[in-house]
Amino acid sequence: MADPYATLGVTRSASEKDIKSAYRKLAKELHPDRNKDNPNAAERFSDVTKAYDLLSDKDKRAQFDRGEIDAEGNPAMPFGNGSYGGGFHPGGGQARGFSARDFEGMGGDDIDLGDIFEGLFGGRGGMGAAGGARSTGFGRHPHQPPPQRGANRPYRLQVPFAAAATLKPQRITLADGKTIDLKLPAGVEDGTQMRLKGKGDPGPAGNGDALITVHVESHPFFTRDGDDIRLELPITLDEAVNGAKVKVPTVDGPVMLTVAPGSGSGKVLRLKGKGFSKKDGSRGDQLVTLEIELPEKLEELAKRLEGWKDSSNVRRRLGV
Repeated sequence: MADPYATLGVTRSASEKDIKSAYRKLAKELHPDRNKDNPNAAERFSDVTKAYDLLSDKDKRAQFDRGEIDAEGNPAMPFGNGSYGGGFHPGGGQARGFSARDFEGMGGDDIDLGDIFEGLFGGRGGMGAAGGARSTGFGRHPHQPPPQRGANRPYRLQVPFAAAATLKPQRITLADGKTIDLKLPAGVEDGTQMRLKGKGDPGPAGNGDALITVHVESHPFFTRDGDDIRLELPITLDEAVNGAKVKVPTVDGPVMLTVAPGSGSGKVLRLKGKGFSKKDGSRGDQLVTLEIELPEKLEELAKRLEGWKDSSNVRRRLGV
């Protein structure tokens, strides 16, 4: 291997911080998962790691600077030939011919792999079962990347207006063909996101998650107002004048509503608990706005009103 300082692109007077920073940058650039079509990147990644392995060890760095070991960490000639079990250490005893840190993974100052590859694998959680733990090298090659969880898979769920209001479970089919009944969360609204653990794409360290975005469909006559539902209810002239009990649609089914005698257009009546489910488990209300509709055959009404005139000032609240 070339001079470790040159491999990392630092000077011999570089601080520990400078060496670590240089390694972090190169490790991200050269990692095999980012360079699947570049076989040379894997070799450079290995060289960069070995260079950091040596220079991050204060004792080994000092030995290398004094010329006692080479860039591979083996005893420098004439004390040994660098082969396994060959040569003798200047201080006496047989040279080992390989670095004990070869069994310590990424080595150095026990650098946190979660920091190095953060962003590369979607953050610390993307390191799979290791969860960002420090590398020990046991059980895999020291330069082999940690196993990853599968990718998260997005879904878009269309939910009918009434079903969203009443939290009716929704059936969804996942990419693997499995169908589940999904329970909607209290307070659900258009754009609400739900996460199903382990229902995403498979990976060596486990499945990713299913990320579900809820889209609440519009309704032909209901509209949402916070946790309440609004409805414009047509009533006849005689129902407004004389009062009546009329059938009103709600998200839970139709109910009977009492219209008091003399009710005018724009009057708002409230149906308790017929709105959207709130986060605390309660329900909003349904607000019913009365709209008087004149009869289709106005000539019949005109005959009945012939000779009668309403003398009240219906525009008095407007100041005219």
